[in-house]
Amino acid sequence: MDIVSYKTVSANKSTVEKNWYIVDAGDATLGRLCSEVAKILRGKHKPSFTPHVDCGDKVVVVNADKLRLTGTKMDTKEYVRHTGYPGGQRTSTPREEMEKSSTRVIEKAVKGMLPKNRLGRQIIKNLHIYEGAEHPHEAQQPQKLDLSHL
Repeated sequence: MDIVSYKTVSANKSTVEKNWYIVDAGDATLGRLCSEVAKILRGKHKPSFTPHVDCGDKVVVVNADKLRLTGTKMDTKEYVRHTGYPGGQRTSTPREEMEKSSTRVIEKAVKGMLPKNRLGRQIIKNLHIYEGAEHPHEAQQPQKLDLSHL
């Protein structure tokens, strides 16, 4: 009797192939952009996705300073942090964060969509965000990822 047996193939560090993608954040909405970037970083778009392995790709985000938020979120949304001292809770808005560095808003949004463990901390290192259109990753020949449908 011939039995066809299909074995589940799990990816590991040596079998994972990482590609480079470039995403233009110009006039993109924050949440829609970051959810797609998080999916690519995690590797969920690949048929060889394995939950406990960093099998995602590397993503370069350019034009982070042209990012937009819908409605009044630019002034009403709050990021909360704590200094570690008594009474040290501090809040800031996306507008204040973008004045300091527009890459922080994207980084916080994507980081919140990744696992909260050492795998998530390893995956976030594959994200490179730049405020302008120039980036130093031309040698890796990143493929342009079209997110215009968002």
